Amino acid sequence: MMAAATRPLRTCAALLAVGCLAACAGNAPQRAQPTPLPRDAVVPPGGAAPATPPRADRGNPPFYDVLGKRYHVLPTSAGYVQRGIASWYGREFHGLATSSGEIYDMHAMTAAHTTLPLPTWVEVTNLANGKRVVVKVNDRGPFVDNRLIDLSYAAATALDMVRSGTTRVEVRTVAPPLDAFRPGATLAVAPAPVRPSQTTPAATVPPAPVERMFMQIGAFADAENAERLVARLRASGFPNSSVVSAPADTRRLHRVWLGPIRDAAEFDRLDARLRAIGVSGSRLVVDRVP
Repeated sequence: MMAAATRPLRTCAALLAVGCLAACAGNAPQRAQPTPLPRDAVVPPGGAAPATPPRADRGNPPFYDVLGKRYHVLPTSAGYVQRGIASWYGREFHGLATSSGEIYDMHAMTAAHTTLPLPTWVEVTNLANGKRVVVKVNDRGPFVDNRLIDLSYAAATALDMVRSGTTRVEVRTVAPPLDAFRPGATLAVAPAPVRPSQTTPAATVPPAPVERMFMQIGAFADAENAERLVARLRASGFPNSSVVSAPADTRRLHRVWLGPIRDAAEFDRLDARLRAIGVSGSRLVVDRVP
Protein backbone atom coordinates (compact mmCIF):
# COMPACT_ATOMS: atom_id res chain seq x y z
CA MET A 1 0.00 0.00 0.00
CA MET A 2 1.21 3.51 -0.67
CA ALA A 3 2.57 5.44 2.31
CA ALA A 4 0.10 7.68 4.11
CA ALA A 5 2.30 10.71 3.46
CA THR A 6 1.66 10.46 -0.28
CA ARG A 7 -2.11 10.31 0.06
CA PRO A 8 -4.11 13.34 -1.18
CA LEU A 9 -6.22 15.06 1.45
CA ARG A 10 -9.64 14.06 0.29
CA THR A 11 -12.61 14.42 2.62
CA CYS A 12 -14.25 17.81 2.96
CA ALA A 13 -14.96 17.00 6.61
CA ALA A 14 -11.28 16.42 7.32
CA LEU A 15 -10.26 19.73 5.80
CA LEU A 16 -12.92 21.76 7.54
CA ALA A 17 -12.17 20.18 10.90
CA VAL A 18 -8.73 21.79 10.91
CA GLY A 19 -10.26 25.19 11.55
CA CYS A 20 -12.68 24.09 14.27
CA LEU A 21 -11.78 24.37 17.96
CA ALA A 22 -13.69 21.19 18.65
CA ALA A 23 -12.86 19.08 15.63
CA CYS A 24 -13.96 15.52 16.14
CA ALA A 25 -12.99 13.53 13.04
CA GLY A 26 -10.24 11.76 14.91
CA ASN A 27 -12.75 10.46 17.47
CA ALA A 28 -14.91 8.62 14.95
CA PRO A 29 -15.71 5.08 16.14
CA GLN A 30 -13.73 2.20 14.68
CA ARG A 31 -15.65 -0.52 12.81
CA ALA A 32 -15.40 -4.20 13.38
CA GLN A 33 -13.42 -6.35 10.94
CA PRO A 34 -15.13 -5.75 7.55
CA THR A 35 -16.71 -8.51 5.49
CA PRO A 36 -14.43 -9.81 2.70
CA LEU A 37 -15.05 -8.31 -0.72
CA PRO A 38 -17.79 -10.26 -2.57
CA ARG A 39 -16.97 -12.09 -5.78
CA ASP A 40 -19.27 -9.90 -7.84
CA ALA A 41 -17.38 -6.71 -6.94
CA VAL A 42 -16.21 -6.43 -10.56
CA VAL A 43 -19.34 -5.68 -12.55
CA PRO A 44 -19.74 -6.15 -16.31
CA PRO A 45 -20.77 -3.13 -18.38
CA GLY A 46 -24.41 -2.35 -19.11
CA GLY A 47 -27.42 -1.94 -16.86
CA ALA A 48 -30.45 0.26 -16.67
CA ALA A 49 -30.52 3.92 -17.63
CA PRO A 50 -29.07 6.22 -14.97
CA ALA A 51 -31.43 7.46 -12.30
CA THR A 52 -30.94 10.07 -9.61
CA PRO A 53 -31.28 8.50 -6.13
CA PRO A 54 -32.47 10.44 -3.07
CA ARG A 55 -29.82 12.86 -1.84
CA ALA A 56 -28.09 12.19 1.47
CA ASP A 57 -28.92 14.42 4.44
CA ARG A 58 -25.25 15.40 4.63
CA GLY A 59 -22.64 16.22 2.04
CA ASN A 60 -24.85 18.03 -0.49
CA PRO A 61 -24.58 21.79 0.06
CA PRO A 62 -25.12 23.86 -3.10
CA PHE A 63 -21.41 24.74 -2.97
CA TYR A 64 -18.43 24.52 -0.63
CA ASP A 65 -14.87 25.87 -0.49
CA VAL A 66 -11.71 23.79 0.04
CA LEU A 67 -8.12 25.05 -0.21
CA GLY A 68 -9.25 28.28 -1.85
CA LYS A 69 -11.32 26.57 -4.55
CA ARG A 70 -15.11 26.55 -4.82
CA TYR A 71 -16.97 23.37 -5.77
CA HIS A 72 -20.62 23.44 -6.91
CA VAL A 73 -22.54 20.23 -6.24
CA LEU A 74 -24.40 19.06 -9.35
CA PRO A 75 -28.22 19.14 -9.06
CA THR A 76 -28.42 15.68 -10.68
CA SER A 77 -26.08 12.87 -11.66
CA ALA A 78 -28.11 11.83 -14.72
CA GLY A 79 -26.03 11.60 -17.88
CA TYR A 80 -22.70 12.24 -16.18
CA VAL A 81 -19.71 10.88 -18.16
CA GLN A 82 -16.16 12.10 -17.58
CA ARG A 83 -12.59 10.91 -18.10
CA GLY A 84 -9.67 11.74 -15.83
CA ILE A 85 -7.27 10.46 -13.19
CA ALA A 86 -8.43 8.17 -10.37
CA SER A 87 -6.57 7.71 -7.08
CA TRP A 88 -7.46 5.61 -4.03
CA TYR A 89 -7.52 5.88 -0.23
CA GLY A 90 -7.30 3.10 2.30
CA ARG A 91 -6.38 2.15 5.85
CA GLU A 92 -5.58 5.63 7.21
CA PHE A 93 -9.25 6.63 6.69
CA HIS A 94 -10.82 3.25 7.57
CA GLY A 95 -13.48 3.69 10.25
CA LEU A 96 -13.76 7.47 9.92
CA ALA A 97 -16.89 9.36 8.88
CA THR A 98 -17.33 10.30 5.23
CA SER A 99 -18.93 13.54 4.02
CA SER A 100 -22.30 11.76 3.71
CA GLY A 101 -22.12 10.62 7.34
CA GLU A 102 -21.50 6.96 6.48
CA ILE A 103 -18.43 5.26 7.95
CA TYR A 104 -15.65 4.64 5.46
CA ASP A 105 -14.98 0.95 4.91
CA MET A 106 -11.88 0.35 2.79
CA HIS A 107 -13.26 -3.09 1.85
CA ALA A 108 -16.55 -1.70 0.47
CA MET A 109 -17.10 -0.56 -3.12
CA THR A 110 -17.28 3.21 -2.59
CA ALA A 111 -15.67 6.40 -3.86
CA ALA A 112 -15.24 10.14 -3.26
CA HIS A 113 -16.10 12.82 -5.84
CA THR A 114 -16.07 16.60 -5.55
CA THR A 115 -19.38 17.48 -7.27
CA LEU A 116 -21.63 14.44 -7.82
CA PRO A 117 -24.68 14.33 -5.51
CA LEU A 118 -24.38 11.92 -2.57
CA PRO A 119 -25.19 9.12 -3.05
CA THR A 120 -24.55 8.41 -6.74
CA TRP A 121 -23.64 5.07 -8.31
CA VAL A 122 -21.02 5.17 -11.05
CA GLU A 123 -19.29 2.69 -13.30
CA VAL A 124 -15.52 3.27 -13.30
CA THR A 125 -13.47 1.86 -16.19
CA ASN A 126 -9.70 1.56 -15.95
CA LEU A 127 -8.65 2.78 -19.39
CA ALA A 128 -5.27 1.07 -19.02
CA ASN A 129 -6.67 -2.48 -18.77
CA GLY A 130 -10.42 -2.30 -19.49
CA LYS A 131 -11.48 -3.51 -16.03
CA ARG A 132 -14.71 -2.07 -14.64
CA VAL A 133 -16.31 -1.65 -11.23
CA VAL A 134 -19.53 -0.07 -9.99
CA VAL A 135 -19.15 1.98 -6.82
CA LYS A 136 -21.28 4.12 -4.55
CA VAL A 137 -20.10 7.74 -4.30
CA ASN A 138 -20.62 8.65 -0.64
CA ASP A 139 -17.72 11.02 0.10
CA ARG A 140 -16.10 14.27 -1.05
CA GLY A 141 -12.67 14.53 -2.70
CA PRO A 142 -10.05 14.23 -4.03
CA PHE A 143 -9.03 17.87 -3.56
CA VAL A 144 -5.96 17.57 -5.79
CA ASP A 145 -5.56 19.14 -9.23
CA ASN A 146 -6.23 16.84 -12.18
CA ARG A 147 -7.88 14.14 -10.03
CA LEU A 148 -11.39 13.06 -10.94
CA ILE A 149 -12.33 10.42 -8.36
CA ASP A 150 -10.89 8.81 -5.22
CA LEU A 151 -11.68 5.08 -4.97
CA SER A 152 -11.81 2.80 -1.95
CA TYR A 153 -9.06 0.22 -1.53
CA ALA A 154 -11.47 -2.53 -2.62
CA ALA A 155 -12.42 -0.72 -5.82
CA ALA A 156 -8.79 0.09 -6.60
CA THR A 157 -7.86 -3.57 -6.08
CA ALA A 158 -10.61 -4.69 -8.46
CA LEU A 159 -9.32 -2.23 -11.08
CA ASP A 160 -5.73 -3.46 -10.54
CA MET A 161 -4.41 0.04 -9.75
CA VAL A 162 -3.28 -0.26 -6.11
CA ARG A 163 0.41 -0.59 -6.94
CA SER A 164 0.45 2.31 -9.43
CA GLY A 165 -1.65 4.54 -7.14
CA THR A 166 -3.36 6.38 -10.00
CA THR A 167 -4.73 5.52 -13.42
CA ARG A 168 -6.76 7.02 -16.24
CA VAL A 169 -10.46 6.16 -15.90
CA GLU A 170 -13.87 6.85 -17.35
CA VAL A 171 -16.61 7.59 -14.80
CA ARG A 172 -20.22 7.06 -15.91
CA THR A 173 -23.39 7.20 -13.79
CA VAL A 174 -25.54 4.07 -13.61
CA ALA A 175 -28.81 3.19 -11.92
CA PRO A 176 -28.57 2.25 -8.23
CA PRO A 177 -29.11 -1.44 -7.38
CA LEU A 178 -32.58 -2.51 -6.33
CA ASP A 179 -31.56 -2.87 -2.67
CA ALA A 180 -29.36 0.21 -2.61
CA PHE A 181 -31.31 2.02 0.09
CA ARG A 182 -31.48 -0.73 2.69
CA PRO A 183 -29.40 0.07 5.81
CA GLY A 184 -25.73 -0.77 5.38
CA ALA A 185 -25.82 -1.28 1.60
CA THR A 186 -22.49 -0.22 0.08
CA LEU A 187 -21.82 -2.56 -2.86
CA ALA A 188 -23.47 -1.27 -6.02
CA VAL A 189 -24.36 -3.69 -8.83
CA ALA A 190 -26.10 -2.39 -11.95
CA PRO A 191 -29.53 -4.09 -12.27
CA ALA A 192 -30.71 -5.70 -15.48
CA PRO A 193 -32.63 -3.39 -17.86
CA VAL A 194 -36.42 -3.58 -17.82
CA ARG A 195 -37.89 -5.10 -20.97
CA PRO A 196 -40.45 -3.00 -22.90
CA SER A 197 -43.17 -5.57 -22.20
CA GLN A 198 -42.74 -5.23 -18.45
CA THR A 199 -44.65 -2.60 -16.52
CA THR A 200 -43.26 -0.86 -13.49
CA PRO A 201 -45.74 0.58 -10.96
CA ALA A 202 -45.36 4.27 -10.30
CA ALA A 203 -43.37 4.95 -7.16
CA THR A 204 -44.64 7.26 -4.48
CA VAL A 205 -42.12 10.08 -4.22
CA PRO A 206 -42.10 11.91 -0.89
CA PRO A 207 -41.98 15.70 -1.03
CA ALA A 208 -38.49 17.16 -1.09
CA PRO A 209 -37.42 18.81 2.17
CA VAL A 210 -37.06 22.57 2.29
CA GLU A 211 -33.42 23.64 2.40
CA ARG A 212 -32.08 26.78 4.08
CA MET A 213 -28.47 27.89 3.71
CA PHE A 214 -26.39 29.31 6.56
CA MET A 215 -22.78 30.32 7.11
CA GLN A 216 -21.03 28.42 9.90
CA ILE A 217 -18.53 30.76 11.56
CA GLY A 218 -17.17 28.34 14.16
CA ALA A 219 -17.83 25.26 16.31
CA PHE A 220 -17.06 25.06 20.03
CA ALA A 221 -17.14 22.47 22.78
CA ASP A 222 -17.72 25.30 25.29
CA ALA A 223 -21.08 27.05 24.88
CA GLU A 224 -19.71 30.26 26.43
CA ASN A 225 -17.13 30.60 23.64
CA ALA A 226 -19.90 30.29 21.06
CA GLU A 227 -22.00 32.91 22.84
CA ARG A 228 -19.04 35.30 22.99
CA LEU A 229 -18.56 34.99 19.21
CA VAL A 230 -22.27 35.65 18.61
CA ALA A 231 -22.08 38.77 20.80
CA ARG A 232 -19.07 39.99 18.82
CA LEU A 233 -20.83 39.36 15.50
CA ARG A 234 -23.99 41.18 16.55
CA ALA A 235 -21.96 44.12 17.81
CA SER A 236 -20.22 44.23 14.41
CA GLY A 237 -23.44 44.44 12.40
CA PHE A 238 -24.46 40.80 11.98
CA PRO A 239 -27.77 40.61 13.88
CA ASN A 240 -28.90 37.25 12.42
CA SER A 241 -26.15 35.20 14.08
CA SER A 242 -27.04 32.46 16.56
CA VAL A 243 -25.79 29.36 18.37
CA VAL A 244 -26.97 25.95 17.15
CA SER A 245 -26.18 23.10 19.54
CA ALA A 246 -26.17 19.48 18.38
CA PRO A 247 -24.43 16.20 19.27
CA ALA A 248 -21.21 15.36 17.40
CA ASP A 249 -19.93 11.84 18.03
CA THR A 250 -19.83 11.57 21.85
CA ARG A 251 -19.67 15.32 22.51
CA ARG A 252 -22.04 18.24 22.09
CA LEU A 253 -20.84 20.97 19.76
CA HIS A 254 -22.10 24.55 19.78
CA ARG A 255 -21.98 25.97 16.26
CA VAL A 256 -22.24 29.65 15.38
CA TRP A 257 -24.43 30.17 12.32
CA LEU A 258 -25.16 33.30 10.32
CA GLY A 259 -28.25 33.49 8.15
CA PRO A 260 -30.22 32.16 6.46
CA ILE A 261 -28.59 33.35 3.23
CA ARG A 262 -29.99 33.33 -0.29
CA ASP A 263 -27.15 32.29 -2.59
CA ALA A 264 -23.42 32.15 -3.26
CA ALA A 265 -23.25 35.87 -3.99
CA GLU A 266 -24.60 36.72 -0.53
CA PHE A 267 -22.18 34.19 1.00
CA ASP A 268 -19.26 35.98 -0.65
CA ARG A 269 -20.44 39.44 0.47
CA LEU A 270 -20.86 38.30 4.07
CA ASP A 271 -17.56 36.43 4.01
CA ALA A 272 -15.76 39.62 2.86
CA ARG A 273 -17.37 41.60 5.70
CA LEU A 274 -16.38 38.94 8.23
CA ARG A 275 -12.77 38.92 7.04
CA ALA A 276 -12.70 42.70 7.40
CA ILE A 277 -13.31 42.29 11.16
CA GLY A 278 -10.81 39.45 11.45
CA VAL A 279 -13.18 36.48 11.26
CA SER A 280 -12.20 33.83 8.68
CA GLY A 281 -12.86 30.17 7.96
CA SER A 282 -16.59 30.47 7.28
CA ARG A 283 -18.27 27.62 5.42
CA LEU A 284 -21.67 26.88 3.97
CA VAL A 285 -24.08 24.57 5.83
CA VAL A 286 -27.56 23.44 4.86
CA ASP A 287 -30.46 23.02 7.25
CA ARG A 288 -33.25 20.75 6.04
CA VAL A 289 -36.81 21.24 7.23
CA PRO A 290 -39.11 18.22 6.60
